[in-house]
Amino acid sequence: MFDEYLNKLKDWISQIDYVDVGWETLVLGLAVIGAVVVQNTLGRYLLNATSGTSTRTFRHITLRSLQRIVFPLSLLFGALVGRAVLASMKVNVLLLDLAVPLMLSLAMVRLVVYVLRKGLRPGPAVKAWEHFISTSIWILVAMHLVGWLPEVVNALDAFGFSLGDARVSLFTMLQLVVAVGALLVMATWLSAVIEQGLSRSEFISPGVRIGLAKTSKFGLYTLAALLSLSAVGIDLGALTVFGGALGVGLGFGLQRIASNFISGFILVFDRSIRPGDVISINDKFGWVQELRARYIVVRDRDGVETLIPNENLITTEVINWSYSDKQVRVKLPVQISYDDDPEQAMEVLLEATKVSPRVLSDPAPAARLIGFGDSGIDLELRVWIRDPQQGVANVRSDVNVAIWKGFKEAGISIPYPQQDLHIKEMPARVR
Repeated sequence: MFDEYLNKLKDWISQIDYVDVGWETLVLGLAVIGAVVVQNTLGRYLLNATSGTSTRTFRHITLRSLQRIVFPLSLLFGALVGRAVLASMKVNVLLLDLAVPLMLSLAMVRLVVYVLRKGLRPGPAVKAWEHFISTSIWILVAMHLVGWLPEVVNALDAFGFSLGDARVSLFTMLQLVVAVGALLVMATWLSAVIEQGLSRSEFISPGVRIGLAKTSKFGLYTLAALLSLSAVGIDLGALTVFGGALGVGLGFGLQRIASNFISGFILVFDRSIRPGDVISINDKFGWVQELRARYIVVRDRDGVETLIPNENLITTEVINWSYSDKQVRVKLPVQISYDDDPEQAMEVLLEATKVSPRVLSDPAPAARLIGFGDSGIDLELRVWIRDPQQGVANVRSDVNVAIWKGFKEAGISIPYPQQDLHIKEMPARVR
């Protein structure tokens, strides 16, 4: 086999005519100069057209994609035109036949890498995939140039099995992986563009935006998977058995994942919990930051973000402090001594509410005598606020400090827990 390719290389070298090579070199030089001119004019115009725009919009990504491939495409166009001219002059174009696939590969590598960067989040994995894809493309081009590609394809296609009327081989699986990867990257990018467009809309509520974004992402991923299977020639009807096995898997191993996923759609469409809401679930209190496909992100007053599965929000009692009305009532219990005047104490309580600008005047604060305790008189101050997302404990603290100062000035005491002990009869002294 090696001798065969060595003989092909010798035949290729023997066909080289240095005069023809000179003409081909001239064509390549002119193609490079033309590509540089186009890059400095059209490429710069495309770059300036995208400045100041969002990096994830369809227009930005399209123009920047064109800007990245304008040089290799211009070079390819110049080489093809020169090749046609030299072929009409009966000039051997072996060098141009070698250069054209390399130029096309350069354009493909730059385009794929740029789309990959925009479709996925930046990180080490994206860098690794960029190197892997670039290397794979150059290897394919090299095998095509030396004539190995058809034999490699036939060898991969020889290992396979039949699934219904369709044949599945190693080559088919490779095609499926490439198709799924490319379409999933495109689906991720399109879903991000849709989500960004929805976020700029002033006529759609945040909950509906998230619902539409989730629906579009799920639909695009499903469409990408189906198109990938269809593109490699796999009959979708032959996957009915696989679909039944997948359903059984969802019923057992993936039950919680499916439940969280469906619960996420329920939360979005019934609008019971939205980004920015203040909620309490079990012992967690905080602000809803994001609604994700499997969980929600709740940020508490310490800045800690907790991931709560969507299923918990459906099956557990949740307090939404800002569901229909953001006005909430805050209760501050306090106790005074039986020696003090409760009416005077209640006036001090009402006066203490003025220290916090967040306390509403309508509804007005109210002071109530709740009952008579073992150690003193039980009072309660009730105030309303309309911004629980700013915290409730800070309002309590400000008002409690004002109550303490007011009681000190008025001579009102807060009693300690106490009990009276009555001795009915003293025991006889033991002699």
